[in-house]
Order: sequence, then C-alpha cells, then structure tokens
Amino acid sequence: MAKSAHKNQLAPGISRLSRSAVFSKRAAYKLPKRTPAAAATTETAPATTEYKPYIKNDLIDAVAPQPTKLTNAVVTKPKAVNKAQRAPKLRASITPGTVLILLAGRFRGRRVVFLKQLSSGMLLVTGPYKFNGVPLRRVNQAYVIATSTKVDISGTTVDITDKYFKRESQPKLKGTEAEFFGEQAQKQEHPAQKIADQKKVDQAIVAAVAKVPFLASYLASSFSLSKGEAPHKLKF
Repeated sequence: MAKSAHKNQLAPGISRLSRSAVFSKRAAYKLPKRTPAAAATTETAPATTEYKPYIKNDLIDAVAPQPTKLTNAVVTKPKAVNKAQRAPKLRASITPGTVLILLAGRFRGRRVVFLKQLSSGMLLVTGPYKFNGVPLRRVNQAYVIATSTKVDISGTTVDITDKYFKRESQPKLKGTEAEFFGEQAQKQEHPAQKIADQKKVDQAIVAAVAKVPFLASYLASSFSLSKGEAPHKLKF
C-alpha cells in the first residue's frame, strides 16, 4: 500500500478515521448551533456615544452615554401553571381501622393501625405503642400493604393534623465556637403533650384489640418473608 504524506490518510483519498471519529475529534458538537433566523436576532446594534451636556454653576459636565438596547430582543416568560395540588385518592383497601404493614422507614416490617388520611394525603397510623413501639406517625400509602385484618376504632377520637408533626427549629453548632471545642447540641426530650396524646389515642384501640384473640400478638410481630415464599401469592 502506498504511503500517504498526510497522517490521517491510509491512501490518497482514503481517510484513516471514520466520519464519526472526525466529528468527535473536531469537537464540533460543542459549538453552539446557529440558524439564519437566530443569527439575525442576535446581531448587536453599533454602539453610539452621544453626549448630553448640561450647564450647572457655569460648568459643563458630560453625561455618560447609556447602553443601547436591542429592540428585537426576545423576552421569554415562564409558562403559567394553574395546576392545583390535591391530596392523592385513598386506596379502596385502606379504611379506618385497617391493619397496615410498613414497607419503608424506621419501623419497616411492623404492623400498624390506620386512623385517618390527613389533608396532605399522608396516612395517620399508630402501633399501638404498647404492642410494637410505633408511635403516632405519618406514612405514604405507596409504602404500605393493606391487610384484611381490621380493628374497631369507633371509640377513638383523633384531632391531629399535619401541623402536629412540624419539628421545632434547633440551634446549629456548625461553624461556631461550640463545635470547635467538641460540644454537642443538647438532646431534647419528647414533649409531654405528645406522650399524653399517644396514650389518649391508644387507650380505646388497646381495649378493642384485647377483645380479639391473638390480635395483640399479631400486631406485636414483624412481617418477613421466609425462604420460598412469593409475596405476590400471599393473601394479606
């Protein structure tokens, strides 16, 4: 094969690189694409230096020229979205008193009792705390399994909203002198009001669970899959 003087040619008229390799080597994909219409709108008008003198105390001061503005500049505005945020629809299998299995979070695998759906769409559940240590919590219905077991919660009054779970702001030590000397923020104790609310909500539920045999041990146990069990074949 005849040698070519050009290093990127195998032979006269035969390139050593493919079209895609040449395109990548030139880095043409990094250059901005310009169309004739876009090029016409991006042309800048010639800058004019026009001085407007004014007389004050028999002295003439020159006013600095103002930058010229393009009359054909396109001003983009964000698209207005009139979509209202609504709470998701509650699944038909989830009703007040239904026993749910948590699939995510700190208490995953625990069985809890569903109380009601909050205005944000989250589900308000409780352990009760006496059986499995799960306090009043908000969970997403996408991360629960609804079972066929139900608990009578007709004697329970729940006056809890999303504001009940709002956390209080704590002072941060990051970047302060206290952090430099190794001091840590004081651990806040659980509010006494929330402890009283937990006992008030669980009182009627615990009494209803005690009337059903083996229901207390069912709520206290955790859900798990054994070897060979297929979750899609189980009846909850």
